Amino acid sequence: MQQAKNFYISFWDRHGIIPYHLGLTLFVIGGLCSCGSLKMPGLKASNFSFGSNVTPIREIKSEQDKKATVYIQGKVEKRVPLVKKWVYQINDSTDKIWVVTNQSNLKQGMQVVIKGKIRYQSIPLANQEFGEIYLEEE
Repeated sequence: MQQAKNFYISFWDRHGIIPYHLGLTLFVIGGLCSCGSLKMPGLKASNFSFGSNVTPIREIKSEQDKKATVYIQGKVEKRVPLVKKWVYQINDSTDKIWVVTNQSNLKQGMQVVIKGKIRYQSIPLANQEFGEIYLEEE
């Protein structure tokens, strides 16, 4: 039995099949392991940031260009249905902002990335300004 096993291994080894399979196996395992620590520009596991062009909500100002398009990322905190639209409050740990969108499938607690135009709604009351910045999703 031992002689047959040695013959079998020596036959395949002589034709280079065992080193080939061993090398291929190590290559595949090495490739899979290296993907686990892959670092892409703008991809941060700790902040869950997908791109380097995500704007922190605290940096969005009412004076910004009204045609400016920004990407925000955060967690859905509140949702309010409107006629044919939805409004979601998004929190990114720097601040909160309301987003007007057609999407009805966002749930509270979901992490989202939203592209939208900066809007400002002026609400003057008793000689005071209670306006609010919001995003309108594109």
